[in-house]
Formats: sequence, C-alpha cells, structure tokens
Amino acid sequence: MIQKNAQTFEIEIFFDGACPLCRREIDMVRRWDRRGKLKMTDISAPEFQASRVGKTQDALMAEIHGRLPDGTWLTGVEVFRRIYTAVGCGPLVWISRLPLVSHLLGWSYSIFARHRLRWTGRCSTQGCGQTLGKGR
Repeated sequence: MIQKNAQTFEIEIFFDGACPLCRREIDMVRRWDRRGKLKMTDISAPEFQASRVGKTQDALMAEIHGRLPDGTWLTGVEVFRRIYTAVGCGPLVWISRLPLVSHLLGWSYSIFARHRLRWTGRCSTQGCGQTLGKGR
C-alpha cells in the first residue's frame, strides 16, 4: 500500500491489485497523478484488512470503492469521476454526467464489476466468489 499525507489526497482508491485490468488502469492514473492527489490502497495486498476500514473484503471486491478525506465513501463510476478530476481531466468528466452517458457508464461498469474475476481468469475451483479464498 502506498500511503500519502492525509491532508494532500483528494480520494483514496481501494483497488484490486491482483486484477490485471484494474491494475492497468490504476498504473495509468498513478502516472498522471503528478500533484499527488490520489491515495492508493491495494485490497489484494497480504497486509490489507478490510475490517480496519469498516468494510468487508467481499464488499470491496464487488466494485471499486473510494474514500474522501472527510470519510465519505463512494463506489462505482463516481470513484472514476473523482480520480479523473483529481488528475486534471475534470473538464472531460462532465460528459460522464450527461444522463444517457451516465446511465451507459453505470450499466457497463456494473457488468464489468460482476464478471471481472471470470474475465481475468481468477475464478477458483469453488466458483467466482469475491474473496477467492482470502478469508476476510
């Protein structure tokens, strides 16, 4: 986990670093984060414990989560909007808020979140449970 001063970040991102697609996106925005506005927390890291942030591992694995400095939790597409605003793409984020675009993004992300373990070859022999045997 990469820690930053709590006073400087705009959003803490709880991401699945074991997911190749998720990691690729996070690596890209990390490179764009020249002002250090993103705090990254890898929920697949061995030392990560979901209970310490008041969530379950299953909930965090079900969809991307973000936490603002004031403790407010965000999920799904709104997390991506905050990420891209923080790295300087705010003027383009407004497009994602248009009614039809917003609906399409929300629908697309929900499909991705529901199937990402299968699509990335990470289903266990017991099925595509969210924690993949992590036990948290």
